[in-house]
Amino acid sequence: MVNNADPPLKLIAYERVSTEKQGRSGLGLEAQRKAIDDFAESRGGTVLARFTEIESGRKTDRPKLTEALALTRLTGATLVIAKLDRLSRNAAFLLTLRDSGVKFLACDMPEANNLTVGIMALVAEQEREAISRRTKEALAAAKARGVRLGNPKGAAALRRAGKGGSPLRAAVQENASAFAQELAPVIDDIRSQGHVTLRAMAAELNARGIRTRRGGRWHVSNVRNLVERQNLARGGGASPSFS
Repeated sequence: MVNNADPPLKLIAYERVSTEKQGRSGLGLEAQRKAIDDFAESRGGTVLARFTEIESGRKTDRPKLTEALALTRLTGATLVIAKLDRLSRNAAFLLTLRDSGVKFLACDMPEANNLTVGIMALVAEQEREAISRRTKEALAAAKARGVRLGNPKGAAALRRAGKGGSPLRAAVQENASAFAQELAPVIDDIRSQGHVTLRAMAAELNARGIRTRRGGRWHVSNVRNLVERQNLARGGGASPSFS
């Protein structure tokens, strides 16, 4: 008797978070793993291996993804991700993956074919470019209104001059306030896009490639400080929630 049943679905899971902190805490990973495991169970599939990448979505050089793709080819399995944006917002990268010969699917759109994935990749790239353009336009508009972008007389200059104490603290506060005002239009734009919590704002600032005043990444704590300075400059107001 010939068995016409479909062969068991073999899956290679790929998960990605953007920061070391997220990787250590499991923030974001738990939801991804649940989505993948629920999908595997609903399809009677088996997760053969799981690869976790801690890397920015803007980068295409990802060792764990390379390993996942190699094992997918060797086993004839399907690469599974929780959401399409877990791979990248870069259309060229997604299209390259689509044409690599490896079967892959996203739990949030399991019925998508190569054509729809390609279209979504192009839309994702267009949105990334639109975000960048809106950020630049918001900063340009602030500059046109007379907002001072940056402060040439910063704390570092005072340290070099051997000045400390009150002048140094005042300079630090002035720099921080000026930087907060510089980013005010960007925060306003981010909120207008629906990112209203501190965590969501931090993620969006990082996604837009905007660095903190000291050149680092955004987290809940420094976004809270930024928003509080902006609220003070505007005469008060409640800060967004932490969720």
